[in-house]
Amino acid sequence: MGFLISWGVVTLSLWAASELLDGMKIEGGFFGHLLTAGVFGLLNVLVGWLLFLVLGFASLGLGFLFAFVTRLVVTAILLKAADALSSKLTVRSFGTALVAALIMSVVSGVSEWVLRALGIG
Repeated sequence: MGFLISWGVVTLSLWAASELLDGMKIEGGFFGHLLTAGVFGLLNVLVGWLLFLVLGFASLGLGFLFAFVTRLVVTAILLKAADALSSKLTVRSFGTALVAALIMSVVSGVSEWVLRALGIG
């Protein structure tokens, strides 16, 4: 059940980012958003942690100290990778991906807070 809730939260956060940013589009309606969230989630599970570690060590530990910034950069990189792998997602630039990562972070945080308050998450 937790997997489906997480997938739903990622789908919601991608939808919010695509609605708020002109440089990010997801085609295919609801199922396009679900597919894009699946691709993004799979990338996050498979290589997100590795990118976080690489950036953390490459910045001589500052990436770990400022983990929230490192996580935003990793999310932006994964969005661009999902753009390359999926025909449904288009992200114009890395700057757009970085702002989308920030929007996704806020939407995910609020969604998790609401789910926890409702006793679901």
